[in-house]
Amino acid sequence: MFLLAILLCAASGYLIVQLAWPRFGMSSDLLLRLSLSVGFGLGFFSVIFFVDRAVNLKHLLTLDIVCFVLLLGCHFFLRRSLMASNVPQPATQDLVLPAWLHRILIAGFAITVAAALYSTVALAIRHPHGSGWDAFAIWNLHARFLFRGGSNWREGLSSLLPWSHPDYPLLLPAAVAHFWAYLGHENPAVPSVIGLTFTFSTLGLLYSSLARLRGDTMASLGLITLASTPFFITQGSAQYADVPLSFFFLASVALRALYEQPSNHGTRQRGFIALAGIALGFAAWTKNEGMLFLFATMFALILAQRRFRNESTTETADWHALAILLLGAAPMLGVIFWFKHLAPPGDLFSSRVIMLHKMLTPARYWAIFSWHAKEYFRFGEWWPIPATLLLPALALVLPRRDSGQPNPSLRLSIWTLTLTLGGYFLIYVVTPNQLYWHLRFSLNRLFLQLWPSVVFLFFSSVSLRFASQDPTQAQRNCI
Repeated sequence: MFLLAILLCAASGYLIVQLAWPRFGMSSDLLLRLSLSVGFGLGFFSVIFFVDRAVNLKHLLTLDIVCFVLLLGCHFFLRRSLMASNVPQPATQDLVLPAWLHRILIAGFAITVAAALYSTVALAIRHPHGSGWDAFAIWNLHARFLFRGGSNWREGLSSLLPWSHPDYPLLLPAAVAHFWAYLGHENPAVPSVIGLTFTFSTLGLLYSSLARLRGDTMASLGLITLASTPFFITQGSAQYADVPLSFFFLASVALRALYEQPSNHGTRQRGFIALAGIALGFAAWTKNEGMLFLFATMFALILAQRRFRNESTTETADWHALAILLLGAAPMLGVIFWFKHLAPPGDLFSSRVIMLHKMLTPARYWAIFSWHAKEYFRFGEWWPIPATLLLPALALVLPRRDSGQPNPSLRLSIWTLTLTLGGYFLIYVVTPNQLYWHLRFSLNRLFLQLWPSVVFLFFSSVSLRFASQDPTQAQRNCI
């Protein structure tokens, strides 16, 4: 039964991705599609379990099979009319390495992935119930209420448990509880495996999307950067929701970039923007910060209509993209509003008078800014040089990709991340919690949510192309 649950989850996610994927894509897209399928499948599985509990259905397996059959039917009967048939342009290899340097890169790639796998598995074995308060007191506690409660699962949403944040969305807990329902008992390995799955799906998504856009060299460098981030690895096995949230943030950013990549006939693949909308919906279903990211994306898209528009893109097509994005996110937004109607309100905006007083206190702004600056220099737990310093320095030195040409996707993503970070800042301004305590135990994880997307934007925007057009001379310059 557990193997059947894995099969249904993975196959459902794959069908969701395939519904919107170009019919004649490239064979190298397999890793990209599989990486997206894992996250989308877990998100879809969580929605099914939430609906099962909310409606109090008695046959979970029947509901799973019905949903899978519906997806399969949509795949066979609607795919022809939904998908464009244009072949996307292949990736541009910015740098052809000499053989010895290419071997070094491959060795570094393999060592980094092996070390990340060893570290995450070792941490998961050492801390089977998670390595922090939020793991067992919020996410796994919600999963236990969903699994044990049956028709009384709403007791877990009681305002008598304010420390468990009953207003938090349920993607991670519902996915864990769904697999527990197939097992028939609470196995602590399930949340551990789901955490590791999201960790390596994020790495696979980063590599495959960069490989599609920029080639294998830039993709390998991007994966090495993310996989060698110690804080990303430790949080990946901590059974928190921040790494799953970073997966959906990265998915929306990468799919938007793929949408901006024209096909061989100069047309865009709108299926990518639909999948980006689905990723945004799942992000909002993962944590409340995901809703902030969704609003930031929508606001950035609206602002971009007038200022940053590709010469080959009309204003009507841009608004169509926004409509498709909203359409992709709409089902999840409906589920979230349904859940928020059942859950008690959060404590963040409990008192408008206190919020106004805090917003008019200049000392809070300086304290929050100072902590942000301090966290920027120590984020990631690198030693001795943090990547938050190294990447901006390289961005100043290295030339931009396609210099002089507009890049709507890059600018839109930068706007989105900036607006999201600004939203995080304002949340600290009005937080009902003790300010320094709140900053100390959450700011590094907020940075982590955005970090995979930052790595993607860096390696998708800088260029390592040499001025010489002669391959031999380019290799000499590289050496």
